[in-house]
Parts: sequence; structure tokens; C-alpha cells
Amino acid sequence: MASYTYPVKHPEGTLSTEQLHTLLANPRLIAKRLHDLTQMKFIADFLLQARFDASGGGIFYESGEEAFAADDPESITPLGEYPKVVLESGEVVSARTVKWGLDTIISDEKIKRQGISFVNKGMTRLGNTIVRHVDSVAMAVIAAKVTSTFASPSTWTTAGKAVEAVMSIQATRAALGLGIDLSTIVLTPAQYAKVIGLLIDDKALPRESGATAVQGNIPVDALGLTWAASPNYTGTSPLLVDREQLGGMADEPLGGPGYVGAGKVGIEAKSIRNDDDDSYTLRGRRVTVPVVTEPLAGVQLTNTGL
Repeated sequence: MASYTYPVKHPEGTLSTEQLHTLLANPRLIAKRLHDLTQMKFIADFLLQARFDASGGGIFYESGEEAFAADDPESITPLGEYPKVVLESGEVVSARTVKWGLDTIISDEKIKRQGISFVNKGMTRLGNTIVRHVDSVAMAVIAAKVTSTFASPSTWTTAGKAVEAVMSIQATRAALGLGIDLSTIVLTPAQYAKVIGLLIDDKALPRESGATAVQGNIPVDALGLTWAASPNYTGTSPLLVDREQLGGMADEPLGGPGYVGAGKVGIEAKSIRNDDDDSYTLRGRRVTVPVVTEPLAGVQLTNTGL
């Protein structure tokens, strides 16, 4: 029996039934393939970029920390003593991980009759469903924590009006001295299409992003901002965030016999052979909890007309 590593070097359409069984019997290959199918699809990981270790089943974190010390610095004479200040802590909050998982069945008949296309389809649906659900949970947490809004001075009929609105709220948050850089805008696919249309009409896309209209590249960088879209974003208004300060995902890689992950973050997979009914059970799971540590690192933009 031939031994293969992922990715297969030759076209997948040439995989024999025997080779497909070899693939399905190897959980490491299944995990790698499932990871590749879902890579870069989680909007949760895109927006909440910090990575927390929830190996104990949950985490404690501080939210709403003060940006400044309680006392001002003082003039220090040569060999003088520096004053000490106690830094105030934020509110201590706890979050518990949840195990989100799903199984799908692949029969020997499907393997024989439809080959790798059916296997890929099953894993894609499995991965997409887990991504959609984890993203929906993360977006609900963000929506609950990021409650501030900013009304655009005018509807976004040109790229200039969009920039005016964004720069206005950026300046407002910068004045708080929190070091917040609101530089990523999250939109629904329909809103994203309208914005890209405005950028193209106003020739506001940089030359290296010129393939956006043809290839549908997401996200795209333009006007000093990162424009992103996801079908799992359910907000009605564009969301402007600082991805580095907004928060993060706390994953708990459980491991266990037969489970393989592609790293500390993402989906863990397992392939289970069922000899009683001549099939394989493909299982995917992610044990995680989304965490927003700085609510002011996001704002909902209203009155955009999108």
C-alpha cells in the first residue's frame, strides 16, 4: 500500500479507492486538510487577534484598564528618588470555553463511487458550519461589548465622504490617549460591494489592489484602511475596529486519542472507522471563547447609507 503525505503530489482525481481509505484512516492528514479548507475563514480570528491560553477551561482577564497612571511624573534631581505610583487594574472578568463540534459520515459506497470530490465536499461543509457558528458567537460578543456609535457627517456617496467619516472618529478616539488605531472596517458582503464600487469609481484603489474587481480579493487595503467582509458579520452598520487591541480568542486544545489539530488555534479533527456499517465518521471541533478586552477599540458607523 502506498504511503502519502499531504498535499498529494499528483492530481487528486487520480486517487484510487485504496488511497482514499489511506487518507481517511490518517487523522493527521484529515486535520491538515480540514485546517487548509478553513484557513483564513474565521472572521473571529481576524478581528480578535490576541491569542489566550484557556487550557484550564477558561480564562480571567482585565477589561477597561485605565490608560494613564493616577499621578503625574515629577522633576527628579540628580541622585533623587523617583516617586512610585500604583497602577489601577481594570475589571476582572472570566470567560469559559465551549466545545463546538459536528460529525459527518462518509460511506464506503460514496468513496468508491464519487471519490475525493465527495470527501472534500463533506469536510468543506463540516468546516464551514463550524466556522459560521464560532463566528456568529464571536460577533455576538463583539456587538454586546462594542456599543459606541458614530454618525457619519454624510452618506458615503464618494470615497472622500467615507474617509471624512472615518478620520473624524479616528481623531476622536486618538484624543483619548489610549493608543487606539481604528484601521479596519468590517462590512456585510453587500456593503463591501458598494464600497469597492465607490473606490473603483473614484480611482481610490492602489494599483497593487487593481485585481479586486476581477478576483474579489478580501480584505483590501485602501485609503489607509483595511476593508473586510464576511457573510458571518450580521451587523447592519459598518464596524470600525483596532484589531490589535479589541480582544482575542481563547482556545483550549483538548487533544485526546485520535484528535489532531493544526496548531493551538483552530479546528481539531478526528477520523473514526466504523466497521459495523462500513463508513468513516469525520469529526471537527473547536473549543474556544471570544474575548473583548477593550470595548473602545471598536465603533459602529451609522448614517453611511450603505
